[in-house]
Amino acid sequence: MIISKTPFRISLFGGGTDYPSWYRQNGGSVLAAAIDKYCHISCRHLPPFFDHKHRIVYSKVESVKTIEEIQHPSVRAVLSTLGISAGLEIHHDGDLPARSGIGSSSSFTVGLINVVNALKGQQTSKEDLAKQAIFIEQEVLKESVGSQDQILAAFGGFNRIDFNPDDSFNIAPVIINKDLMNQLQDHMLIFFTGLSRFSSDIAKDKINNFTSRFRELTQIKEIVDEAMSILQSTSVPIENLGKLLHESWKLKRSLSAKISTPYIDEIYEAGISAGAIGGKILGAGGGGFILFFAKPENHKNIRLRLKDLVHVSFRFDNMGSKIVVYEPNGFK
Repeated sequence: MIISKTPFRISLFGGGTDYPSWYRQNGGSVLAAAIDKYCHISCRHLPPFFDHKHRIVYSKVESVKTIEEIQHPSVRAVLSTLGISAGLEIHHDGDLPARSGIGSSSSFTVGLINVVNALKGQQTSKEDLAKQAIFIEQEVLKESVGSQDQILAAFGGFNRIDFNPDDSFNIAPVIINKDLMNQLQDHMLIFFTGLSRFSSDIAKDKINNFTSRFRELTQIKEIVDEAMSILQSTSVPIENLGKLLHESWKLKRSLSAKISTPYIDEIYEAGISAGAIGGKILGAGGGGFILFFAKPENHKNIRLRLKDLVHVSFRFDNMGSKIVVYEPNGFK
């Protein structure tokens, strides 16, 4: 049996400019980090003693004879694209709920590619993991998704990613001293709104508005440079990142009426009134996790104000998707 461990992510700035329909014309930039909450996928060759050939266990249990019968779109697409012929048993476990804005779908795809290739005896580079996942999600599944989640899941770390019109990307780890990195993480906290949604539905509406939101998306892209300037300055207080998050959230909300809801606005205002400097809904919007940026001394008050929501502590992940267990079982 082989097990992969792939991080989820939080996107701070630039989200929206990582969609191909935008960066192929205008270029894109994001500032985001993988976190220490993971998608775990175990995979083994299925012994040839059953009526079914493949068994996939996630929120459902599928036992099928052919890849084409698999209902889980990512599993079906990955096994088909990678040319799998042997019977497989695949189990998925996630530390956080799916469809919640932390890049879980892409983490699943990256982790599955990694574990299936490892089962074939192949070691996959982080760049190839990201590129294969992007191809499967955008070209095979035809999903309305961006390209940052797959890269962060594969590489891990706190990174600036620039997307080029030719579909290439440049990933640059954010280099800051340890004390500032700890300050940054200590200023952030996330809560689960209790709402799950299909991000592609919201993304489609956002993409349809791209031509009429050129100014907003250009500003969202430029904010990445402003955020980097704050992080690299020795005189600008880190709290300015919170103010920038607030400005970025206002721009993001304007991209589609589906990004926020009265309930999300109520949560956001409650967090701000309790001491947060800024924040945003993670991912495409419409639900999932909400991020707040606040001085550590105000976190207790924010958690108290939002006591009906689940608070999740986190730190950044620096490893990216990796194989954590390798135990060949002898079946081929």
